Amino acid sequence: MATIKFITNQPAAFIQEEKALVIAELHLGLEHDLFKKGITIPPQREKFQERLNEISKITRAKTLIILGDIKHKVPGMSKIEEKELSKFLDWLKENFKVILVKGNHDDEIEEVIPREIKVYGSRGFKLGKYGFFHGHAWPSKKLLKCTYLFLAHLHPSIEFKDKFGFRNLEQVWIKGKIDLNRVKEKYKVKKLGKINLIVMPTFNQLLGSVNIRKLVETEEPGVIGKLIDVENSKIYLLDGTFLGYLKDLKI
Repeated sequence: MATIKFITNQPAAFIQEEKALVIAELHLGLEHDLFKKGITIPPQREKFQERLNEISKITRAKTLIILGDIKHKVPGMSKIEEKELSKFLDWLKENFKVILVKGNHDDEIEEVIPREIKVYGSRGFKLGKYGFFHGHAWPSKKLLKCTYLFLAHLHPSIEFKDKFGFRNLEQVWIKGKIDLNRVKEKYKVKKLGKINLIVMPTFNQLLGSVNIRKLVETEEPGVIGKLIDVENSKIYLLDGTFLGYLKDLKI
């Protein structure tokens, strides 16, 4: 039996039998990018550490899995970003066993990663019955043996709009199944078991989000849209509210 828990009001999941906390999309260095555009935001590293401390007290997690995009600038990294990232990684290794899956923003990350932190490529890795990959590239074929796949990259949200035209984006979790026909065709396999997909919201809440209705409507949805049975996916707000199936949402 799976023991996956979404942490209430936090974009983090906890896998109880693995004592593993899962987060994604930190984009350390985003604040420097915003500063160049005239927006002053304090460094987010200490805030991330505070939030992870709070979550670890609740879960008593031993392992931290980061599903990509730990840094923001691409290609490379700014001097400020490198300094903040190094401090953050040093703090992480003192508090968790850390596993990082590289995202599309994580080029050159090996230059600052301490040897205590395990790094996997974007096609991901397997831990027991759980698989983890970033989401901008197809997962490794060996992940098809998992019961659950965690991925990120989409920055999922739902847009609410009232009759006056006011709009609000709220981060969401997506829980769904893989599209068996597409995956069988992609990997040239004849049989597949049931594989559940969980799309992670962004840990850095300064990031923009994508209205997941666009995932349904676009003709080029990318890897995630091709991998997941989008219309039959369940949508949850971060506070745990079940909004329903995506196919039934009229927002």
